[in-house]
Amino acid sequence: MEAGIVGLPNVGKSTLFNALTAAGIEAANYPFCTIEPNIGVVSVPDDRLNRIQKHVKTQKVIPAALRLVDIAGIVKGASTGEGLGNKFLSHIREVDAILHVVRCFADPDVMHVEGTVDPLRDIGTIETELMLADLQVVEQSLDKSRRLAKSGDKEQILRVSVFEKCFAALNAAKPVRSESFDPDETKLLKSLGMMTAKPTLYVANVDEAQLANEGELVARVRAHASSTGGQVVVVCAKIESELAEMEPADRVEMLESLGMKEPALAVVVRGTYDLLGLQSYFTAGEKEVRAWTIHKGFTAPQAAGVIHTDFERGFIRAEIYTLADLEQYGSEKAIREAGRLRAEGKTYVMHDGDITHFLFNV
Repeated sequence: MEAGIVGLPNVGKSTLFNALTAAGIEAANYPFCTIEPNIGVVSVPDDRLNRIQKHVKTQKVIPAALRLVDIAGIVKGASTGEGLGNKFLSHIREVDAILHVVRCFADPDVMHVEGTVDPLRDIGTIETELMLADLQVVEQSLDKSRRLAKSGDKEQILRVSVFEKCFAALNAAKPVRSESFDPDETKLLKSLGMMTAKPTLYVANVDEAQLANEGELVARVRAHASSTGGQVVVVCAKIESELAEMEPADRVEMLESLGMKEPALAVVVRGTYDLLGLQSYFTAGEKEVRAWTIHKGFTAPQAAGVIHTDFERGFIRAEIYTLADLEQYGSEKAIREAGRLRAEGKTYVMHDGDITHFLFNV
């Protein structure tokens, strides 16, 4: 699964990306410093892994991971090709979710393409271009689908329903994600690459002074996100970049001085993970304690298939316990002896944080 980082030029996208991936690359302070998208892999912070390791001695710990794509800054007219717009928009179509970085800080040393800081104007610029590009796709496809649907073709009838809902939203200057779709429509919608249908996390990039008191600019972003089905995380990308380069002890000291329990980037990554509809289950043994990424709603066989397709094909049952059980009883052996180890079959829906063994036969 991939999340694309988007925004106007000079809002802090590349600074955020570099901090997230600990790339340590200084981005030039001018528009279009990103041409081809940078791709990085970032671990999903999860203290449950360390808590498991306290009771299951293992050789290594492997967290879940996400792929992030740093997409070039978008400008007005991108939907008609301005600023290499068509190329940049194609990159957005390919990701599964959008991290929309919004500038909520003033800095005379960092130029703004519009000359002033106005997060709602900036959001409007980006989302207008995405909506216009989506509308072009809908208008090009709707008439054809309507003609084909006259034959009674069920797939084309479904496509007409989806396209008409998309058109209604976009024509009202609303993102597609603001509409309601049933499960079949949602499945089809995902295959259409509608950019404004993608789940969106607004990353409000603030200065250090706003970390303790968010202020009016962030409040505007929150209000917009609430009205369009998005979510918000507040970060100071400059500070996060500094934290990413520090030694652990220095990082802890700086976090304490800022009144922070953890880097805000941890919240961004977990927020993105949740935005994508993902959760983790764990396997724990002598070789490794590992977090495995699955979609919410996966059954036990589907979760087993993430490890290896043979596990799903030959699934017999899953043996599952919880972190709370592990912390109470101290070992899997004690959990088993206490009768707390559960045997679950093919219809079991996995819960976030399940610690699991799969039994299979192929």
